[in-house]
Amino acid sequence: MHRTRYRRILRFAARAFAQIWWFELVLPRLGLGRVADQTRDARMLRLARRFRALAVELGGLMIKVGQFMSSRLDVLPPEITAELADLQDEVPAERFEDIRAAAEAELGMPLAEAFTSFDPVPVAAASLGQAHRATLSAADAADTGLDRVIVKVQRPGIDEIVAVDLAALRRVSRWAQRVRAVASRVDAPALVEEFAATCHEEIDYLHEAASAERFAADFADDARVAAPAVVWERSTRRVLTLEDVTAIKISDLSGLRDAGIDPADVAQVFAQVMLDQVFTYSFVHADPHPGNVFVTPLDSGSTESDAPGSLSSGPPAPGSLSLPKRKWRLTFIDFGMMAEVPDGIRAGLRTLVIAVASRDSHGLIVAAQQIGVLLPSTNTAELERALTVLFARFGGMGFNELRDVDPRELQRFGMEFGETVRSLPVQFPEKLLLLLRAVSLTSGVCSALDPAFNIWEPVEPYATKLLRAESGNLMQDVRDQAMTNMSTLWRLPARVDGVLNRLDSGSLTFDISSLELRLDRIIRVAYRAVSAVLFGGMLIGGVLLLEPASGWGVGLMCASVVPLLHAIFGRR
Repeated sequence: MHRTRYRRILRFAARAFAQIWWFELVLPRLGLGRVADQTRDARMLRLARRFRALAVELGGLMIKVGQFMSSRLDVLPPEITAELADLQDEVPAERFEDIRAAAEAELGMPLAEAFTSFDPVPVAAASLGQAHRATLSAADAADTGLDRVIVKVQRPGIDEIVAVDLAALRRVSRWAQRVRAVASRVDAPALVEEFAATCHEEIDYLHEAASAERFAADFADDARVAAPAVVWERSTRRVLTLEDVTAIKISDLSGLRDAGIDPADVAQVFAQVMLDQVFTYSFVHADPHPGNVFVTPLDSGSTESDAPGSLSSGPPAPGSLSLPKRKWRLTFIDFGMMAEVPDGIRAGLRTLVIAVASRDSHGLIVAAQQIGVLLPSTNTAELERALTVLFARFGGMGFNELRDVDPRELQRFGMEFGETVRSLPVQFPEKLLLLLRAVSLTSGVCSALDPAFNIWEPVEPYATKLLRAESGNLMQDVRDQAMTNMSTLWRLPARVDGVLNRLDSGSLTFDISSLELRLDRIIRVAYRAVSAVLFGGMLIGGVLLLEPASGWGVGLMCASVVPLLHAIFGRR
């Protein structure tokens, strides 16, 4: 079974590579590049749909691969990412007998002994595991102070499926590195290893439990936020038991209104909480979709406007429904996908903020290199030009002014800027992508809660605070740079004198290895051009000889294949 799965993944990848090789490499060299350009969108869409069908059929890690690919706007065409964007992590549930056996093997006891009750119908079934409602035993309930819990159980054999899928993906990534057009733009093996690290964290429920406790500790003094308690006595690497915190789904507008909670207030608090995770704690819930965030009413009788988790929205608009204020809080679940911002990315983000504040295009390039977005082979001239245009058009605008810009203009510029990014060897680190995913999902949820919601409003105070905090560091950087420049100027006369002495003695040498490499490449291109001309001459000559001397004509046409192959596949 696993061998068949491995081969199916490789067959799909081989077919995709063959199609890309033919249309993107061979046809342009034969002068048919227009054909490839005209059919590219439709081909990419068909490819994405075929992969989506394969992922849904195979399940397991392939669903995660599709979701991972949908976020790779830096390396994949928009036709593919858009088609995979709504690929759901919902698959048929495992048989309860199999889930029972797996859970009992992990816990080392029958379910009837570990829990007073265990619902055989899952609350949710995902590609890696599924969740069931249960009630703790009397002894565990007394120890933990909990009663109702959610038990997540990994699908039986998921470790073997993950290993097979990752082995196939690693082989595909090695194929990709042999294609010059791919290798020059993306480090495919590194992408796979980043994805593998994220997947191994996600299938380790002890890691998720630790993340849940760390998240709860971050917001321990914040009445707006809660996280489920972990029942460690009933948790292992493959079984995770958490407090059942099910409440009103954050996207349930009617449920919120019926509970006396204003969805617009929820949008504001949710955005602030997510920004706190980014700017304050550097530990971010990277999958805050509506299924992972609840709004929990706290006191059915309270109508206080200053209740935890609620905001004062001012007097109601004329003709609008006046909602009573009620205490509530946001409750997050599912901490398998978290984004922790490492020191290297944090330093790059600091440089990024300073560059944006000073509208410095080159500074943004430096920040991108610090973060690890730009590969070493990147030619940054075109990107710097695009950033200069961006600052020239939008750089002087405040948040309120930017909010009033025609959305069509922003969309048009976004498409052009996206094309520039995708044309470069740009590759976002996995941690940064998870952060971007969190921000994107936050914006979508808030817009659904409040159509008038503007992401710039909650962002502005955080950006202002960060800039104020960094201003002292910026002055220190300026002083350090000034000292460096003075040191360089002090040493300059001695270094110039040394160069002149070496020039007088005839010991001055120059490294022209890069020039030699360029000359070698020009010579190879010239050889291929000669082969192309030779192919054309032999082909035309053969056609002309077909009637007077058919044997010579056919032979000459067949021989023309040799220079054709050299012209197409010769070393560049």
